[in-house]
Amino acid sequence: MKKIAVLLSGRGSNFISIKKQIDEKNINGEIVAVISNKADAKGLEYAREQGLCATYLNPKDFDGREAYDAEIVRILKEKNVDLVCLAGFMRIITGVFCQAFRNRILNIHPSLLPSFKGLDAQKQAFDYGVKFAGCSVHFVDEEMDNGAIILQAVVPVLQTDDDHSLAERILKEEHRIYPEAVRLFCDDKLRVEGRKVFID
Repeated sequence: MKKIAVLLSGRGSNFISIKKQIDEKNINGEIVAVISNKADAKGLEYAREQGLCATYLNPKDFDGREAYDAEIVRILKEKNVDLVCLAGFMRIITGVFCQAFRNRILNIHPSLLPSFKGLDAQKQAFDYGVKFAGCSVHFVDEEMDNGAIILQAVVPVLQTDDDHSLAERILKEEHRIYPEAVRLFCDDKLRVEGRKVFID
């Protein structure tokens, strides 16, 4: 059984979807740590309600991003974490973190990468006028929204959509494919070769 850590900054809806799949025994893993850079993150509150180890780490208590990430790495290594899931963690992580958990950090991004990286990806896609949007689960590397892609889901953009209705439909797909990517990792089904991820 793999030990999983979740990092989040907000409501943690993707974290909740992963936790539910673990509870239903669909993922061979357990969440051993939930860490947030926001004291009032709803996801942190939910983690505490679920009896999980939930930690608020204030970035202001550290001398720079690398020092902050080094403390997260220390906590995760202490707990023998196998997999780190970023679930709306609104910080760009540093090389310190990436190197410590190479090919063991997952992120979900609400676009079909490599299109529309960064913030407000759903609005970027909507404003650009694409006919299809979606979401991507990928491994995390030193560049933002750049690592090797594991799974993607396509969401048609309807003529009746606005950026909010599109974002809601993308989120439903996020809640489906993120737990699936976690399940594949925990079952040792993912193999990375360069930019490509193979599902064995």
